[in-house]
Amino acid sequence: MNAGIHHITAISGEIDRTLDFYVRVLGLRLVKRTVNYDDPGTYHLYFGGDVGRPGTILTFFPWPGGFPGRAGLGQAAATAFLIPQSSLDFWRTRLHSAGVAYEGPEPRFDEQVLSLVDPDSLPVELVARADAPPPSDEDRGGVTAEHAIRGFHGVTLWVNGDPGTRALLAGPLGFAVRGEEKGRVRLAGAALLGSAVDLLQVDGFPRAAGGTGTVHHVAFRAPDDAAHAEIRRQLWETGIATTPVQDRQYFRSIYFREPGGVLFEVATDGPGFTTDETPADLGRRLTLPPWLEPDRASIEAALPPFPPVPVEVANAIG
Repeated sequence: MNAGIHHITAISGEIDRTLDFYVRVLGLRLVKRTVNYDDPGTYHLYFGGDVGRPGTILTFFPWPGGFPGRAGLGQAAATAFLIPQSSLDFWRTRLHSAGVAYEGPEPRFDEQVLSLVDPDSLPVELVARADAPPPSDEDRGGVTAEHAIRGFHGVTLWVNGDPGTRALLAGPLGFAVRGEEKGRVRLAGAALLGSAVDLLQVDGFPRAAGGTGTVHHVAFRAPDDAAHAEIRRQLWETGIATTPVQDRQYFRSIYFREPGGVLFEVATDGPGFTTDETPADLGRRLTLPPWLEPDRASIEAALPPFPPVPVEVANAIG
């Protein structure tokens, strides 16, 4: 199995600030504009590269006017993107020019890490590696393909005693322990992108509270339906109950709480985001799955107005 992260979903606040930061500053593409299928009164925005390959997508449920969450145990802490080692100076200059405060670069294992937060205080990292894959995207949002974010590097989970989290990752999810450093255990998968899950030992922190600026869940990859079913079978055999398979239009998913309390998902690689839009049109309109399409008028009326997209952001969408 090509173990790795499929996508990460977080909760944001104001939509215009989220668009500005992830598209204009980080140079990602708005790949899909849809709704939370479990709560159609909430948008679900997908940001990533090219056509939204697994391992590149950070998604948001925007809650305009929502209350901030609280970081803590039972939650993914930092979301890390992968950049080339040669692009560190480019990103330091770009963040400074955009007025985004950052720390680092700091060494971690064999990497260099820039640490920052988005407009809702969600921790974000840019991890520089010499073996970053070549770009598969075009120039976007003022970021040339040479320096573009390649996709996910991985995610950091806060743990207190690691109550089975490591065993779960190293078992049904297909990761393997690759190193330990300064209270951080690195597990790695075989995927080219999103292959790192770090377990960071923290003490004295309360349980996390959901809200803006927090990660809602982390989704891991299953290449196809057969692999998806096998992972679900193994999870049940280890005593972890999952939801039934959910049709998410662009992938199929199961959900469960890992032993430390983080909400995990396993999602299939396909069918992908071009099932209802052409590659050139991704993110330009509100898309709905077939079972919600008859309610489009009422759904659009209930959603908050989508902000006008700035010119440079609009250019980055297409």
